[in-house]
Amino acid sequence: CFTNTCCGHRLRNPGELEENDAIGVRRAAQRRLKAELGIPMDEVPPEDINYLTRIHYKAQSDGTWGEHEIDYILFVRKNVTLDPDPNEIKSYCYVSKEELEELLKKAASGEVKITPWFQIIAETFLFTWWDNLNHLNQFVDHEKIHRM
Repeated sequence: CFTNTCCGHRLRNPGELEENDAIGVRRAAQRRLKAELGIPMDEVPPEDINYLTRIHYKAQSDGTWGEHEIDYILFVRKNVTLDPDPNEIKSYCYVSKEELEELLKKAASGEVKITPWFQIIAETFLFTWWDNLNHLNQFVDHEKIHRM
């Protein structure tokens, strides 16, 4: 199953709950990048993690379980050291925009699986953001929560 790089769920501590300039969620992302992908924290300081927006989504899983949450969308563009935790990451790869488009087509036909939140983000926002990687500030919105 393919998905985003990592999930940055915040802990209930003052540093990660701080809302000003989304610093708390950026600190949480830094922690999770270390925990999931083994990226040293000094390689991804919070000031290098760009907050864009938030989405609210619901997705059914197996008929019993599902998800209903608000996700923060963050971007980091850096060369980093990877040492993935095998309990968190089965495999990883970098893809081009064209390869991602092909992956989404395969997911639509049932050839591969992608997580529901990643599919929503990719279909709604990701390609516009990708086309504007050097100008992501135009998409920053600390007020809006996109209802999906």
